[in-house]
Amino acid sequence: MNIENVHAMNQLAGPQAELDHHLKTHHVDLASERLGGETLACSDDFFAEMENLLKPGRGIFIEDKYTERGKWMDGWESRRSYGRDNGREYDWCVIKLGCTGVIKGVDVDTNYFRGNAPQSVSIEACHSATEPDANTQWHTLLAQSPVAAHSQNPFAIDNHKPWTHVRLNIFPDGGVARLRVYGDVTVDWSQFLPGEPIDLAFIKNGAKALLVSDMFFSDKNNLIMPGRGKDMGDGWETKRRRDPGPDWSIVKLACPGRVQKLLIDTCHFKGNFPDTFLLEGINTDSDDFTGDGQSGWQPLIAKTKLHAHREHLFICELLNTDTVFTHVRLSIFPDGGISRMRVFGTPAER
Repeated sequence: MNIENVHAMNQLAGPQAELDHHLKTHHVDLASERLGGETLACSDDFFAEMENLLKPGRGIFIEDKYTERGKWMDGWESRRSYGRDNGREYDWCVIKLGCTGVIKGVDVDTNYFRGNAPQSVSIEACHSATEPDANTQWHTLLAQSPVAAHSQNPFAIDNHKPWTHVRLNIFPDGGVARLRVYGDVTVDWSQFLPGEPIDLAFIKNGAKALLVSDMFFSDKNNLIMPGRGKDMGDGWETKRRRDPGPDWSIVKLACPGRVQKLLIDTCHFKGNFPDTFLLEGINTDSDDFTGDGQSGWQPLIAKTKLHAHREHLFICELLNTDTVFTHVRLSIFPDGGISRMRVFGTPAER
């Protein structure tokens, strides 16, 4: 068996695969660099820097790449410890979450760490307005649990409190390629002025992409991420349809609100932007949608032409601006890619 095949044999199956799919589908990676996640401190990162933990993807392996300290690894890796008497009892890394949120699960991914993965891990969390220090009270979310080498290791978390930081503990030492902290964003609404317009579809404000017709080329949550897309892969793009369409994306707004302004950005989509789009809204207590079969949608923007690689701003064209909506549905005809959608409005009374 060649080494490429050995590296590839780490796909999840059974209940672990189901848990991984559920976390990725229904929750947000609160620790993502894109949302502002940051590694603050660690016990040791002699072989590989702690910052790698939050990078995109699962980590790569370069066969003959070495540094002055040893084998180059795409993850966080500590030097060997020799126990409590002659070294560290365990290694740890403190991460500031990009968004305060309720944690529903974690994935401790040891991809390519085959002979140097930790034996077990635990996860702790705190809620702190400042950087954690020696006096910080940490709460255990995941008790010490065994992990497999060169594999994703997803764990469900049963906790309902919002947290700002997590601490990954690895026993006794070793390397972790990536850490994903899945959960739901919690917003401190006291930080917004009464009546202040906000982006109701912004992921950091608590919006969530619930369901899409297709995301063959890129993830549904890209549509509501911070900033403009960095390239064509940093947007929501569907495969080519062979019918009139449309493709659609349903986004749960950060809170019920009235829509006042819309921005549709086709940045980087030059030969594959949608021809036209429309936007609809609905007010419902349920997140259980069946796509375009759902009744009760009201128009917010009538079917409108789009252009390549451009920000499209709509104010006067908006309909039903006095209606409170909880979700919006973006439909694109017949298919294609959109980088970002911004739905500005005022929150309804909470």
